[in-house]
Amino acid sequence: MKKILFFTLFAFFLVSCGSTKNTGKVPEAIIGKETPKTQNTKKERTKSNKQVIAKEEEPEKEDAKDVRETIIDYAKSFQGTRYKFGGTTSAGMDCSGLVYTAFQKENITLPRISRDMAKKGILVSFKDIEKGDLVFFKTSSRNAITHVGLVVEAKRGEVKFIHSTTQAGVIISSLDEAYWKKAFVEVRRII
Repeated sequence: MKKILFFTLFAFFLVSCGSTKNTGKVPEAIIGKETPKTQNTKKERTKSNKQVIAKEEEPEKEDAKDVRETIIDYAKSFQGTRYKFGGTTSAGMDCSGLVYTAFQKENITLPRISRDMAKKGILVSFKDIEKGDLVFFKTSSRNAITHVGLVVEAKRGEVKFIHSTTQAGVIISSLDEAYWKKAFVEVRRII
């Protein structure tokens, strides 16, 4: 009996170490014996598991949406801040400093330079762009990413993004503007 209890507790410990989300519930498979709740057919168990998985994925999607909104709101709080190369504060910031600071507020650490940010997250098709995605640009003759913005609006084919420019500081622009349309390279999703 002691061995069974030890192995049950040990198995529980191993399973919980790999989990990133503590639900407070002990998985039934670890308990080791069938209870009336678990005495259903394999088909019913699969159906139940699918329902549980679907219910757990929805809140995660909503959580990510809330985090993206918080990041956008924080970035917008810097509107009007002057441009400062290497800056990350309301005293002045550059484009990657704005994005870096906004994500850092939610404990998401990105590289500090736009060309390195463009290597993170997943590449997203322009038609699938969403609020909170990052848009990258080549704004010089160098064949490298030199500018980044944070999408604050994506509806009816119009995409608006917040960024910091050398001329106007932190502003919201549209990808429909000729300069940004020509310089646009890609979209990436971090969360």
